[in-house]
Amino acid sequence: MVRNILVIEDEKDLNRYLRELLTDNGYSVQSATKGTEALEIIKKTEPDLILLDLGLPDIDGENICRQIKKEHPDLPIIILTAKDGVSNIVHGLDIGADDYMTKPFDGDELLARIKARLRKMPGSATKFKIADLELNPINHEVQRANKPLRLTPQEFKLLHYLMVNKGRILTRDMILSRLWDSSPDIETRVVDVYIGYLRKKIDADFDKKLLCSVRGFGYMIKE
Repeated sequence: MVRNILVIEDEKDLNRYLRELLTDNGYSVQSATKGTEALEIIKKTEPDLILLDLGLPDIDGENICRQIKKEHPDLPIIILTAKDGVSNIVHGLDIGADDYMTKPFDGDELLARIKARLRKMPGSATKFKIADLELNPINHEVQRANKPLRLTPQEFKLLHYLMVNKGRILTRDMILSRLWDSSPDIETRVVDVYIGYLRKKIDADFDKKLLCSVRGFGYMIKE
């Protein structure tokens, strides 16, 4: 089956390069140079993956990312941007992006990232429960002690990965590989940042702590 990729990039030369690169590698490609144009395309035919430039002329790329993820939570989005700071990467993932590539980037690396994202299957229908913490991968809801918790898309993915591996130590490299495909643009300290975010949301207001740090190894979740 031919996969359809939507390129949202206002820089004409880069847009053309991406279309040619993807077409030459067997993908069906649609492209847009404006946010409004991209949203119309998505309404008519949902793509399998989106390459999104944040600096669009009409609608802020961050708002587009949030809107797409709200309506299509399992649709993979790879952000393309010139900003390469850790805070920029964390923010890009917080707004719902599945991966983050800094410009200029290597075409082969981009193709590898795309293949990795398209290989990932939607989450299992199984609900997960550890103590009084519950996660539903279908409706993306999390609650503890019957209290709903609001997680960003990347926080949800991290918690899901930890709960699937309940009682198992996950190293930073394992988490980086699972959530970000060992992206060279994303350092292992981003994992620590997200663990900190997650800990505040699932443990801070409760006496029993579920998310554990294993010094020198990584992290685990256990009852």
